[in-house]
Amino acid sequence: MHLSHAKAPDTKAYALCLSWSRVNTFLSLFYIAPLHIAPLTPSLSQSATKKPRKSPTDKAVGVTRGRGKANGVAVHNGEGGEPVTLFEVVKLGKSAMQSVVDDWIESYKQDRDIALLDLINFFIQCSGCKGTVRIEMFRNMQNAEIIRKMTEEFDEDSGDYPLTMPGPLWKKFRYNFCEFICVLIRQCQYSIIYDEYMMDTVISLLTGLSDSQVRAFRHTSTLAAMKLMTALVNVALNLSIHQDNTQRQYEAERNKMAGKRANEKLELLLQKRKELQENQDEIENMMNSIFKGIFVHRYRDAIAEIRAICIEEIGVWMKMYSDAFLNDSYLKYVGWTLHDRVRLKCLKALQNLYTNRELFPKLELFTNRFKFSANVHDKKFCSEVQLISVGSEDALSNEDCENVYHLVYSAHRPVAVAAGEFLHRKYVPLGIFVITSFSITMGRSSPNGNLIRMLVLFFLESELHEHAAYLVDSLWESSQELLKDWECMTELLLEEPDQHIVQESALIELMVCTIRQAAEAHPPVGRGTGKRVLTAKERKTQIDDKNKLTEHFIMALPMLLSKYQADSEKVANLLQIPQFFDLDVYSAGRMEKHLDALLKQIRLVVEKHIEADVLEACSKTYSILCSEEYTIMNRVDIARSQLIDEMTDRFAHSVEELLQEEADDDDIYNVLATLKRLTAFHNAHDLTRWDLFGNCYRLLKAGIEQGSMPEQIAVQALQCSHYSILWQLVKITEGAPSKDDLLALRRVVKSFLAVCQQCLSNVNTPVKEQAFMLLCDLLMIFSHQLVSGGREGLQPLVFNPDSTLQNELLNFVLDHVFIDQDDENQSMDEEDEANKIEALHKRRNLLAAFSKLIIYDIVDMPAAADIFKHYMKYYNDYGDIIKETLSKTRQTDKIQCAKTLILSLQQLFNELLQDQGPNLDRTSSHVSGIKELARRFALTFGLDQIKTREAVATLHKDGIEFAFKFQNPRGAELPPINLAFLEVLSEFSSKLLRQDKKTVHSYLEKFMSETMSERREDVWLPLISYRNSLLTGGDEGDRMSVTSGSSSKTGSVRSKKGRPPLHKKRIEGETGFIVRTRPGSVGEIWVRTSELKSQLYCLFQNM
Repeated sequence: MHLSHAKAPDTKAYALCLSWSRVNTFLSLFYIAPLHIAPLTPSLSQSATKKPRKSPTDKAVGVTRGRGKANGVAVHNGEGGEPVTLFEVVKLGKSAMQSVVDDWIESYKQDRDIALLDLINFFIQCSGCKGTVRIEMFRNMQNAEIIRKMTEEFDEDSGDYPLTMPGPLWKKFRYNFCEFICVLIRQCQYSIIYDEYMMDTVISLLTGLSDSQVRAFRHTSTLAAMKLMTALVNVALNLSIHQDNTQRQYEAERNKMAGKRANEKLELLLQKRKELQENQDEIENMMNSIFKGIFVHRYRDAIAEIRAICIEEIGVWMKMYSDAFLNDSYLKYVGWTLHDRVRLKCLKALQNLYTNRELFPKLELFTNRFKFSANVHDKKFCSEVQLISVGSEDALSNEDCENVYHLVYSAHRPVAVAAGEFLHRKYVPLGIFVITSFSITMGRSSPNGNLIRMLVLFFLESELHEHAAYLVDSLWESSQELLKDWECMTELLLEEPDQHIVQESALIELMVCTIRQAAEAHPPVGRGTGKRVLTAKERKTQIDDKNKLTEHFIMALPMLLSKYQADSEKVANLLQIPQFFDLDVYSAGRMEKHLDALLKQIRLVVEKHIEADVLEACSKTYSILCSEEYTIMNRVDIARSQLIDEMTDRFAHSVEELLQEEADDDDIYNVLATLKRLTAFHNAHDLTRWDLFGNCYRLLKAGIEQGSMPEQIAVQALQCSHYSILWQLVKITEGAPSKDDLLALRRVVKSFLAVCQQCLSNVNTPVKEQAFMLLCDLLMIFSHQLVSGGREGLQPLVFNPDSTLQNELLNFVLDHVFIDQDDENQSMDEEDEANKIEALHKRRNLLAAFSKLIIYDIVDMPAAADIFKHYMKYYNDYGDIIKETLSKTRQTDKIQCAKTLILSLQQLFNELLQDQGPNLDRTSSHVSGIKELARRFALTFGLDQIKTREAVATLHKDGIEFAFKFQNPRGAELPPINLAFLEVLSEFSSKLLRQDKKTVHSYLEKFMSETMSERREDVWLPLISYRNSLLTGGDEGDRMSVTSGSSSKTGSVRSKKGRPPLHKKRIEGETGFIVRTRPGSVGEIWVRTSELKSQLYCLFQNM
């Protein structure tokens, strides 16, 4: 019946309608589409009877079908307010999706149009649209018109829609949305999807929505269409399986003997096969419509999320129904997007395919065509990991595999681990067949022998990657059994013959790295964000591994040292092993004899070698073994003391011979070798009771007086003396020193500082650099900070460098740091890149050591001017150090830092005047360089003008005084010699507050004569430009105009009309100005002129 003939609603129904109007008003406050309900009548409350199939135009407008719907729009249940629209049901997810779909199918069977209208509104509302499609629109309007109408209903104030909204509710909605579509097709696969009405309508709607300019429509409809396609692929796969089964049954029945053959069954099977084929053709038509109408356009959509949906789903289709979709016609879409932002989705899709070896033949052409494994250096590490996981050793060429192998040295651990797993899969099956340059008999007792040999060769062949720790970490998760087979590694090293030096060195390095990885249980430096907390299982594994390696190497290490004690590289690596021991095993297992064997071998190593890394490793090993927490400490301490006694006696005797007689090469070598050993031990051990400082000081004084001391001896004597002073300071700070102890240490430090200062003028560069570094370190240690923290008693030890020492340190930096490499060494072109980097690293250390003295106010801050002026020229080499120095000095004293900045610019300007004379070319690159440096300095003041106000004003004051300091000797009518500096100073004008600009301008006018303000020639342009920069923001009439061809940069004047409203608390008649609370904000405060003017007056009253 038509609504126009409906009976008048009763009182209860009318009241219910009013209640719904209130609900709609409430929902509109939250941007929820209003709910519509028609007046309830007795006739409409009854169930409608099912009618024959009709076309949409034959249906009466207003006939309601289904529970709770009127005019095709679902409503709430009147009692309890439970949502019954598809969108709300799916969003909340309280009902099982199976029952939701069954209810919709029941509604569809009663009235297809109403049910489809409900489904259409479901897709519209899932897109975030407030509009609702009416039954009249559905019957009388085309899809394009409906979509255009719904586009007008979008909320323009918000770009969010259900698929992009954050929170668990909307995340669950996305899952429910996809599940609803899959369940809908699964439940309709036997009848409804073949009625040529439901699927045609849905596909047509989704195709139109996917072509919309509205992102929400496009995104939602694409997701719906791709999930719809996935469900149809599953239906097609089932139909294909049923067809194959039916065909087999048909063939089996037809092949029976004539007497046993059932013709009726054959006819039924033939009819069933025909029906299945028809359904298959219809499903394929639907899939083609979705693929060509939606996928082909949306896989290259401008929105990455939409592209990702398409690629993710096509991967599902290929895996689910490989016979139909795993071919070049579909694979090409994945290949074309391999270098897109959705690359990760492509790789995940391919990973599922390459893990199935049966699919390799179908992927062969794709692999050769796109060569995706060749480009493994992706900015997004997750893509690299997925790409390595995709790669199959059977599908890739050797060249492609090589590109993956090198990623075991990647700094990003997930990428390296994935590459390690790939390498493990490639080589483990081949391990038993590999024959290398090692003896075949080596490692025969372990099944891992061949694999370890292969690992060593791989490490050696990676010429560009010498980081064994990274290689071990990459293989740790996939090859732990191999890497922890220390018995096999030791056997390979101890077996004869000894003729594979390179391989042995590599194996020792790898073995030490595996020991470190097992003992520390964390990645090497640069591979992780920090040490993470180990789980209980990981902690137990770490303890077990540490016990295992300790028990093995306690016995094996002395034998290894005995064999390789003449090879410094091997010994330096082997001596790192004891630091990973559980030293309690020595006493608990009664293995003291193995400890004595180890100490004996270390002593022999010390006596044979003078290389720094070997001696440092020996010293560190003694230090670890001498830890007071272990019972073996006394035994090790006795051995160490005996060794030191012998070395100090030998050193004292050698020094006497060197100083009293004409030294030959043997005497020099004896002193140098013993001094190197003692210096290495003094670094980690307190040797003050042997008084090494005395003999070292004698060597240094003799070298200064005679000028013939070998540089290596001087360098080692300086370092050893430095260690001696530090150990004495440690003893004093840890105890209760007497005044005599303090004075004695002060005399030692004073004498050593004087020696270092004298060494700065040494002819040998290594001696000068060593003396400079030690001077900077000692001045830092014995500075005013020594007495902080309640240590006022150490005041006698505080040293403050005099101006002479400060100047010498500064000159050393200028002569040895701010130089070109060609000036430092004419043969630098012949050196390799590594040597250049090492030289730069050394110069950076020198600059950093001196910068620390400036930062901590040990050297006067004006000395930094000579450092700051090189900021632009040496930005690539030292820019970070200079910038950090500038930042720290500003935190210490803003005003003094500003004075230092302007002083550095003045120094550059004076140097330019000396080169070019008083007539500067203001367009030259040198002048532009000074202005650019000033601009960079101005940027360092930041955006908070209140905090830097006084410092910037001081900077302008010093700059103005410098500009007018010297009058032109050719006459007063000519500009002062330094007037061009004002053009540099104008770079800082933007950092002045408006009120301060007026004050600085007034101070500028004190230096200007009446004739100066009237001059307009080019030579006066710096004054004009600077004056206008101060007047920017003031009155327009105060500006100076330029009549010549040149023009100066002037800022825009802020008119009174554009001034923001003043703060409400401004007092009537009070003067002041506006200050924004932060840059770019609309919040402003009223600042009283009287408050800020008083401070500025104090600054300028004596100018």
